[in-house]
Amino acid sequence: MHRDDDLATIAAFYRRVQWAALGLGVLWVVWLLAPILSPFVFSALLGWLGDPMVDRLEARGLKRNTAVLLVFSAMTLLLVVAAILLVPVLEQQIVTLVESLPRYRDWFVQVALPWIEHRTGLQILSWLDPERLFQLIREHWQSAGGMAATVLGYVSRSGFALMGWLANIVLLPVLTFFFLRDWDLLVARVGALVPRDHYDTVRRLARESDEVLGGFLRGQLTVMLILGVLYALGLWAVGLNLGILIGLVAGLLTFVPYLGPASIVVFGGIAALVQFGDWQHLAGVAVVFTVGQLIESYWLTPKLVGDRIGLHPMAVIFAVMAGGTLFGFLGMLLALPVAAVANVLLRYAQDRYRHSRLYAGDAPVMVVPAEIVPDAAPVPAADVDAPAP
Repeated sequence: MHRDDDLATIAAFYRRVQWAALGLGVLWVVWLLAPILSPFVFSALLGWLGDPMVDRLEARGLKRNTAVLLVFSAMTLLLVVAAILLVPVLEQQIVTLVESLPRYRDWFVQVALPWIEHRTGLQILSWLDPERLFQLIREHWQSAGGMAATVLGYVSRSGFALMGWLANIVLLPVLTFFFLRDWDLLVARVGALVPRDHYDTVRRLARESDEVLGGFLRGQLTVMLILGVLYALGLWAVGLNLGILIGLVAGLLTFVPYLGPASIVVFGGIAALVQFGDWQHLAGVAVVFTVGQLIESYWLTPKLVGDRIGLHPMAVIFAVMAGGTLFGFLGMLLALPVAAVANVLLRYAQDRYRHSRLYAGDAPVMVVPAEIVPDAAPVPAADVDAPAP
């Protein structure tokens, strides 16, 4: 009997090792293919976001292909309208930014750095003296030559990178259409590969992950759009020449906690100081920032996002930075979806651990529901009926 138990334990251990090796192999392949996976991942996200609407149209009697065409046409029309409205504005903003760079440079050298030197006692301007910089370059000309070679190599590769981006843009609508059409088929095929003794658990975790991730991404995209428009209009009303560009960038950065608001304060404040140099316009930027934060904190996030992802802001920042470091742009694109799914799996693992012999020992465990006794730890059954001291 004991021999059979030992063999079963060894077999279970080897199965876990096999699954771990399979997971590491998948991560290694993703790391190798990261440069070409971005359009596929982005198209899969678009297909996943549009699949519920396709399913609703199918439920109303439309064929799958017809529903896919309607949803795909609506998504394409939305992107085209957004491009028609935004591209001319962004082009004008970028031209304004380029024309304003000398003014920002003069403000930085003549105002900001002297103010920092006066407050800190550091001699920063002396390090920016042209003669000193030329002397440093002449003394380290070999390093400078190596750096120049690196820059030239990057410039020579930029043409291929541009061609790759153009190819990705062309592939994006094609891949999105196929993901929309075949999403249910892909899910069914993946489900057919799941071992039957784990199918119910995997299906439950997949549904929970889908609900968490879908609610979070749809809500977060809406929050980013609303805040980007709100910040852009607010800074434009203040009178900043670069207000629309700064506002849209801040809205896009809202998915990283504190980064979007910080960009409004930093870039908006600098733009106000360079363009006007008075406290009234700086106060206007502060008003836009305050109004945006109040609307986000008390209306947008609670109504549209809530606590669906269940991650601490530091965990979100770490996920984005780790994804970018490991897999580049693909990692940043997948950081929050992977973090949301990982959070669901961690909650499941925690629940399994609290019901395991490793946590409870040999004594049976009675877990007190959290709604009855908040933050109560599981109490061994042997101690429940023990008399009070």
